[in-house]
Amino acid sequence: MSTTVTGTTTATSLLRFATAGSVDDGKSTLVGRLLHDSRSVLADQLRAVADASRDRGHGEVDLALLTDGLRAEREQGITIDVAYRYFATARRRFVLADTPGHVQYTRNMVTGASTAELAVVLVDVRKGVVEQTRRHAAVAALLRVPHVVLAVNKMDLAGYAESAFAPVAEEFAAYAASLGVPDVTAIPVSALAGDNVVTPSSRMDWYGGPTVLEHLETVPVVADPATEPARFPVQYVIRPRTAAHPDYRGYAGQIAAGVLRTGQEVTVLPSGRSTTIAGIDALGHAVDVAWAPQSVTLRLTDDLDVSRGDLLAPTAAAPAVTRDVDATVCHLADRPLRTGDRVLVKHTTRTVKAVVKDVVSRLDLDGLGRHPAPDGLRANDIGQVLLRTAEPLALDPYAASRRTGSFLIVDPDDGTTLTAGMAGGAFTAAARPQ
Repeated sequence: MSTTVTGTTTATSLLRFATAGSVDDGKSTLVGRLLHDSRSVLADQLRAVADASRDRGHGEVDLALLTDGLRAEREQGITIDVAYRYFATARRRFVLADTPGHVQYTRNMVTGASTAELAVVLVDVRKGVVEQTRRHAAVAALLRVPHVVLAVNKMDLAGYAESAFAPVAEEFAAYAASLGVPDVTAIPVSALAGDNVVTPSSRMDWYGGPTVLEHLETVPVVADPATEPARFPVQYVIRPRTAAHPDYRGYAGQIAAGVLRTGQEVTVLPSGRSTTIAGIDALGHAVDVAWAPQSVTLRLTDDLDVSRGDLLAPTAAAPAVTRDVDATVCHLADRPLRTGDRVLVKHTTRTVKAVVKDVVSRLDLDGLGRHPAPDGLRANDIGQVLLRTAEPLALDPYAASRRTGSFLIVDPDDGTTLTAGMAGGAFTAAARPQ
């Protein structure tokens, strides 16, 4: 795959994806099988897993232990945190966020799926779509994950029958459609036996679709950055003061979205002052064009007051600046979030003081209804809040930009991350069943 920007082509071969499933549905075994059969496991890792399997009395190598890497997790027999794994095939590189299946760890799935371009939701074919399956689908919809794979596992225990697979796939597809999930692919698998994980199954000749790995390698996930308005959060102001460049002033950061060009008119937010890009430096060389997610230094034609936390955007497509933030949030901390709390809001490279004006409602992820006026949000709760910031923020709606529409709520006393937020209507973005 490649992304083309005004005649310049850059290789794009990285897929970030998250896995989620109910307890005992075989998710860790699926991920272990994926790593093992794609030859992404080192020999010493495999030996360690074999030794651990023998210690636990297993007759065969337990591939689930490839992902349950923490000793405490192994002793409990559950996955309790987001485990990140990095692997690659000849066609693509992958960052895998393996999230826990327990209801009380919904916040962990939010963490793992927040940057994912695809979510693999696992179900046991014998149990079908359960409450936790619907919860995972709802979280994926709220986070605007563009692609969802339904891995219908344990087909070996259902005789590899299409009649067992089809109703599960149809029920999930209907539910995902009601949430507004744009793309769902259902794949029948046996993680334990390896059917349709990496290698096509000879025991399910009625299925003509891709294996899990084939779909991960080929799903189109990279959008042309030229289709999005440019966003450039300033991270550093560079003033080298060298003899060769006595007046050099550059603004360094990573392009969050879109394309920037020399000569382009931009507005500095939140001040609202406009200027023109005089030059773009990338890796020590001047370039005419740069695009997300490149890290560059911008030089401006005017001597403006620009500092860390400011956002540069095309003047014709600049985001709104506001101090009143209406957002969907997932509360991550054990300490509740309540109306009147004084907090910090971290948006891209900008951090400002804020107060929680109102905790409007809490979302029921099972029925997708709202509980109005709760006394607060507790760990794993998803809800709608209103914030009032001390300084203005240049926020995009989360539905338009996952990068510049998201933010964190932070405890001002100890710096603990309290809540992950999504600006501008994400709470109602997923269509709810009528």
